[in-house]
Amino acid sequence: MSIGNSSEDDRPSTPDTPDVTDTSDAREDDRPSIGRVLQQARVDAGLTVEEVSTSTRVRIPIVHAIEEDDFSRCGGDVYARGHIRTLARAVGLDPEALIEQYDGEHGGRPSPTPAAPLFEAERIRPERRRPNWTAAMVAAIVAVIGFVGFTLFDGDKGGSRTSNVAEGPAPAQKPSGKPKPPKAVAPPPAPSESAIAAAPKDKVTVKLTATGDKSWISAKARDGKLLFDGLLEKGASKTFQDDERLDLILGNAGAIELFVNGKKVEDEFEDGQVERLSYTKGDPQVG
Repeated sequence: MSIGNSSEDDRPSTPDTPDVTDTSDAREDDRPSIGRVLQQARVDAGLTVEEVSTSTRVRIPIVHAIEEDDFSRCGGDVYARGHIRTLARAVGLDPEALIEQYDGEHGGRPSPTPAAPLFEAERIRPERRRPNWTAAMVAAIVAVIGFVGFTLFDGDKGGSRTSNVAEGPAPAQKPSGKPKPPKAVAPPPAPSESAIAAAPKDKVTVKLTATGDKSWISAKARDGKLLFDGLLEKGASKTFQDDERLDLILGNAGAIELFVNGKKVEDEFEDGQVERLSYTKGDPQVG
């Protein structure tokens, strides 16, 4: 009787099941990347990156980054999807297949994210508070009325010292020639942001209202002065005016109701879509 391993233990073991390689992932990996598809379609359409940037208003560095499958410069999944949709339409592609591919590679349809960091480089300075001319005008009117009232009261007090010299019928009073105190004039009402029905024809007036959801917006005058740069909450409105032109950036264009020079703009913007718009006195056509 021997002590040790039996002859059966020396035999090589065999796997219970054959090694089957899953080819489903390989088939998906065979698909060209989103950036490669957009780049090839642009080349086939005979367009340069500069021409695509001009037609879509997506900046040239972002177009280059997307064609290299770098979506970090888009500012989040919501804006990456908007850029992909915009570029696909510019080069003649159906954007839905690319959006579906993007969602599959990045964990599904994203939830909306704040848009403020998207154009951080374009921030200049916060909007300055305008002086309260209404309060200043009311204070000035009160001061004038108080001064005139004090003058009249002091004059009546001085005249009463000499009025009882002798008894008899009081003589008819002659006009004193003193001016009457001016009537208080109500200060003109401050212009309302919603009062654009009678927009002046010599200016360009734009009103933005966040109806569907909140959206980040930026507004500049023709001379480059920043009029507003921030988040417009749902239900809030902003009105801007300039002598010649207004330049806008809408971070979530599908959530914005837009009026230009008193007329509603009927363009169908989509949720998450980034739009760069310019308007002049002759619009609501895009300038």
